[in-house]
Amino acid sequence: MNNPVHDIILVNERDEQVGTMEKMEAHRKALLHRAFSVFIFNNKGEMLLQQRARGKYHSAGLWTNACCSHPRPGETTIAGAQRRLKEELGFVVPLQKAFDFIYKAGFDNGLTENEFDHVFMGEYEGEIVPDPSEVNAFCYKSMDAIREELEADPGHYTAWFAIAFPLIKAHRKGI
Repeated sequence: MNNPVHDIILVNERDEQVGTMEKMEAHRKALLHRAFSVFIFNNKGEMLLQQRARGKYHSAGLWTNACCSHPRPGETTIAGAQRRLKEELGFVVPLQKAFDFIYKAGFDNGLTENEFDHVFMGEYEGEIVPDPSEVNAFCYKSMDAIREELEADPGHYTAWFAIAFPLIKAHRKGI
């Protein structure tokens, strides 16, 4: 599951589909594409974090939100988010759309994430059964602990998480 071959949805800055392309080719060409990030909280307000598996094609071993990926052509973004949550962590919960953002980040292996990222949030208290090819470890942490770690050592987290975290924090204050 670390590098499945499938097409992703290319979009413009308004998230309008402009085509499709094989995932790795889109990342090599740094083309803007549709993505999602799922943030899960427990009833104490702690965020579920996962450490990406060491075999991931980028950001391997870094900590991040519950899951991230790309909807497939013909799949709604929320359906893709539900699919990947089940595939990576072994559970599905109702998700609510929080906001969108665009980010671009290059990696040492020559790939670039250039994503129109749809952010979803949910709450979960049950068992987590991670796919070891996707997830090395997981934990729940308080927002304050995450903020402190991001300030002290941002290199332990994924590029998109460092961008999304303050946005999530602000969004949750407004709920």
